[in-house]
Amino acid sequence: MNQASVTNFPVTDRVREALAVTLRGCEELIPQDDWVKKLARAEVTGVPLRIKLGLDPTAPDIHIGHTVVLNKMRQLQDLGHTVIFLIGDFTSMIGDPSGRNSTRPPLTAEQIKVNAETYRAQAEKILDPAKTELRYNSEWSDPLGARGLIQLASRYTVARMMERNDFHDRFNAGTSISIHEFLYPLMQGYDSVALKSDLELGGTDQKFNLLMGRHLQQEYGQEPQCILTMPLLEGLDGVDKMSKSKNNYIGVTEDANTMFAKVLSISDTLMWRWYTLLSFRSEADIAALKKEVDGGRNPKDAKVALAKEITARFHSAAAADAAEQDFINRSKGGVPDDIPAMTLSGAPMGIGALLKAAGLAPSTTEAGRLIDGGGVRVDSGVVSDKALKLGAGTYVVQVGKRKFARVTLT
Repeated sequence: MNQASVTNFPVTDRVREALAVTLRGCEELIPQDDWVKKLARAEVTGVPLRIKLGLDPTAPDIHIGHTVVLNKMRQLQDLGHTVIFLIGDFTSMIGDPSGRNSTRPPLTAEQIKVNAETYRAQAEKILDPAKTELRYNSEWSDPLGARGLIQLASRYTVARMMERNDFHDRFNAGTSISIHEFLYPLMQGYDSVALKSDLELGGTDQKFNLLMGRHLQQEYGQEPQCILTMPLLEGLDGVDKMSKSKNNYIGVTEDANTMFAKVLSISDTLMWRWYTLLSFRSEADIAALKKEVDGGRNPKDAKVALAKEITARFHSAAAADAAEQDFINRSKGGVPDDIPAMTLSGAPMGIGALLKAAGLAPSTTEAGRLIDGGGVRVDSGVVSDKALKLGAGTYVVQVGKRKFARVTLT
């Protein structure tokens, strides 16, 4: 289909609404004009657009930061478009070099199989399984063969490949680059050719790979896809991106009570960022809620609503209600009414430093010992991570059964 086929359809209010849904929370939409034309064509013809997200099953566990792009897929799915959840079982054997300063070790076939099942189960908690195409890129990558791979490689130049930041930086630093790493963006781009995608989603670190798909579609005579990049979600500390290595994450397999309490631990400022990227509530609803908070409503009410929504998504509405009640019961049962209040500057602050500054522990070493013993709580949730950092906000901190402080971090 040539580009002219998407130029002569009216841009209706429904198309504008669909564009607003697309742009919500996104980092970049390239090119926006082409996406509007695709939406307009779909509106007139009734033919849904094909929206692709590819994930390599590189790890067995997933946190909610990984679900930002899945949430966007669900929003577009609810507009009536076809979403394709692509598991990169073939590309995982190459290893994505994006953002890497060294060659990524390839996974074994067994690791890929186990992780892929985890990813599939996770996707079904967000996407509507009945309206989702679940695909594996080994379907077309394995049959491509050596001849097909050589023909594919002829459609891109080494000079263009070396424009990619990570390759450029590694080359200048004298760090080795294996030839097979050049194949990764080519194979990811070929996925878009095989699936005839209209839009591909990814994180901001995937922009080069996404643009490769657009280029290869043009090379193969297809209408080029648009690309939509989503930002990387900040973790519990409100500073670094959510990561297991930073210990600032919420795992999607964590129990409902822990998940609920962790959401409540984020700062009031970060809460609104999470609403935009993680909530399925409309932007109008979120704006109205924020207006109420700005007008004097307790921000904790909004945070509880967000915690219940996220907990219900990965467990159930009943589990979210039970987690809220558990939190209330623990708060009522263990926190006196007249606990000391103080304000500390320096957010985000490590939990050890906070305990010392609040007078709840004589030293950070002793604070670590108390955490190891399970004797420290923040907002009634037991702290198990000595590396925990708390962002700006107000917290009820408890050590043992009798020491409390209401700490406001700025």
